[in-house]
Amino acid sequence: MPADERTIEEKLNELRELREKACLGGGSGRIEAQHRRGKLTARERLEILLDEGSFEEFDMFVSHRCVDFGLSEQEYLSDGVVTGFGTIDGRLVFVFSQDFTVFGGSLSEMYAAKICKIMDKAMAVGAPIIGINDSGGARIQEGVVSLGGYAEIFKRNIAASGVVPQISVVFGPCAGGAVYSPALTDFIIMSKETSYMFVTGPKVVKTVTNEVVSVEDLGGADVHAVRSGVNHLVAEDEQEGLLMVRKLFSYLPQNNLEDPPARRCDDPADRIEEDLDYLVPVNPNRPYNMKDVIFLITDNHEFLELQAQFAPNIVTGFATFEGRPVGIVANQPNYLAGVLDINAARKAARFVRCCDAFNVPVVTLVDVPGFLPGTAQEYGGIILHGAKLLFAYGEATVPKVTVILRKAYGGAYDVMGSKHLRGDINYAWPTAEIAVMGPRGAVEVLHARELEGMLDETQRKAFIDEKENAYRQRFASPYVAARYGYLDDVITPHNTRFRIIKALRMLATKKDVNPAKKHANIPL
Repeated sequence: MPADERTIEEKLNELRELREKACLGGGSGRIEAQHRRGKLTARERLEILLDEGSFEEFDMFVSHRCVDFGLSEQEYLSDGVVTGFGTIDGRLVFVFSQDFTVFGGSLSEMYAAKICKIMDKAMAVGAPIIGINDSGGARIQEGVVSLGGYAEIFKRNIAASGVVPQISVVFGPCAGGAVYSPALTDFIIMSKETSYMFVTGPKVVKTVTNEVVSVEDLGGADVHAVRSGVNHLVAEDEQEGLLMVRKLFSYLPQNNLEDPPARRCDDPADRIEEDLDYLVPVNPNRPYNMKDVIFLITDNHEFLELQAQFAPNIVTGFATFEGRPVGIVANQPNYLAGVLDINAARKAARFVRCCDAFNVPVVTLVDVPGFLPGTAQEYGGIILHGAKLLFAYGEATVPKVTVILRKAYGGAYDVMGSKHLRGDINYAWPTAEIAVMGPRGAVEVLHARELEGMLDETQRKAFIDEKENAYRQRFASPYVAARYGYLDDVITPHNTRFRIIKALRMLATKKDVNPAKKHANIPL
């Protein structure tokens, strides 16, 4: 064989060997340790997340530049993070997957540069960014350089916000400054038992506050799903979590200049659901499950709920009508009567703004008795947090369809996608009650003097019942709001799906703009 051919063969072998070395990450021993913890490797995760054979890797041969603390003798190709692009259901996405087998996934200068490169590419071509987090934090040996790397990533998260969808997956530790990149993204998915997020760990908490807390209780998936609201979806394991990403991605566009992808739908638009006519109890104080309504009206009875365990008095998530994605916001009467509180307002406001950023129409299902009273809510800033929800609806320019099923009292009526906050199509069921307050409360205020003079309890009850019914007919009836044009129609419950679909069809070409400004000053 000629010498030049031998040289080519040697170079090809060298390339093959280097690729194999890079794919091993921190080595077979550390890969086995990762598997023993119930965790996949960085590349195994991408194989599940992306369409088969679609991944194109960037910067496989990058390594760190630090020579201090013995790092000059430890070199791993890829330097602890796998980056590149691929497809999900044929749609382009940019990805990074942190590799815990290399220095515990700790972030270095070059590691950060790799992530920043794919984020810049994603912005340039208008494609989503999906990050899989499994890192021990900043690489201590590199000092401020690694901290600067985090800040460079944060800067790009901020620039990409509202431009391309950003999804964070946490499948291991995510602590200290590292938590702020996922927090700046649109959605966070965690897995049970193997993932956690916190700003300061249990040891620091013990030192500073003398609290003794486990890693799981401080920042586990369930804590952030139930208590903090940081987490949007909880997976039983990593494979389920990656499939959740694919499902979530199916409701989102490539960027803010495109519409979400439509899908084929065989579910008839004019499907009648007789059960809806009897779903709302005759007694206005009796609860029911709003999710029953959602599943009855959406395509194929499907609904992807987000933050299901956080502020369950309001329901948020994605569904489709005629194959086109929508965001659903709905009060939940079977938890705290569907009342709005601080957490519910935060949860719904963030979701509405996300839908508006990415051209996803918002369908609102209303049954709300008002805002939760009490000193805890007032001291906690319910005024500001409630204003966030009001702001989100008023600012949103996407198609907005609202259906009032039962109660819509006080300021909560305004806040929940009312006509006055640029609601496009507003319907009500015949069971709807729209008023400043509930009929009983109104009677007790309006007829306080008469009630004071009534000592006979039977007479008092009869008087209240009579006045309550009169108030309900005179002020709380949906036809009163319809008379003013605040409702576009009072509809039969069993026909709700078709009426929503017809409204969305009509609004498909809607154009609405906000006044020119640098940015709004939302009450944070």
